[in-house]
Amino acid sequence: MSNAPLMPKATAVWLVDNTALTFDQVADFTKMHPLEVRAIADGDAAQGIKGMDPISTGQLSRDEIEKGEKDPNYRLKLGESKVTLPPQAKKKGPRYTPVSRRHERPSAILWLVRNHSELKDAQIMRLVGTTKTTIASVRDRTHWNASTLTPMDPVTLGLCSQIELDFEVQRAAKEKPIDAAYGGATLLPASETTARKEPEFEPSEKQRDDLNVDAVFAKLKGIGGGKKQDDAD
Repeated sequence: MSNAPLMPKATAVWLVDNTALTFDQVADFTKMHPLEVRAIADGDAAQGIKGMDPISTGQLSRDEIEKGEKDPNYRLKLGESKVTLPPQAKKKGPRYTPVSRRHERPSAILWLVRNHSELKDAQIMRLVGTTKTTIASVRDRTHWNASTLTPMDPVTLGLCSQIELDFEVQRAAKEKPIDAAYGGATLLPASETTARKEPEFEPSEKQRDDLNVDAVFAKLKGIGGGKKQDDAD
């Protein structure tokens, strides 16, 4: 049950014209300011508004009004309304965009396409309030104003809130996770870079003798002695 009656100003007009309630009582019941109720009584406000009988709608009883007329300090209690309002159905479709902001939607679409390519067309439609045709024309650069479009953040333009944008981006990231198989170029572990490398081949016993220092000098002496002997002859 609401804390205020249906059509509070019209109800205040009826109470002022048909009861002896004080301005404070009427103001408390209709959730209005006492000065506004006084202005209604003086004819300075609510001109042309037809009073609405709260008794016929079941929001107030005659006994309740009589209690208030007898005691100025008594505060009227709102009864349960007999008028049942149907629940308002949620409208499905693109977000409503004010007329003054509609010409900025292509710039916001271009910003979203460039900076958040993971977003689906349906998500961009929810954020900006546009159509798939417009998104496709901006993405393909076939929009009639494509040559002059400048990417602009839809949050800055007031087309959506930062919370809504972050929510759609996070949802897109969950639906399309980044491939973790490739994590980019990384450094080799220290165990591999500091490990002692094994020789590519194992020298034979003859090759070890050839590499022996004493054997090398002995061969050099032999070569040198043979050359001197040839010179003496």
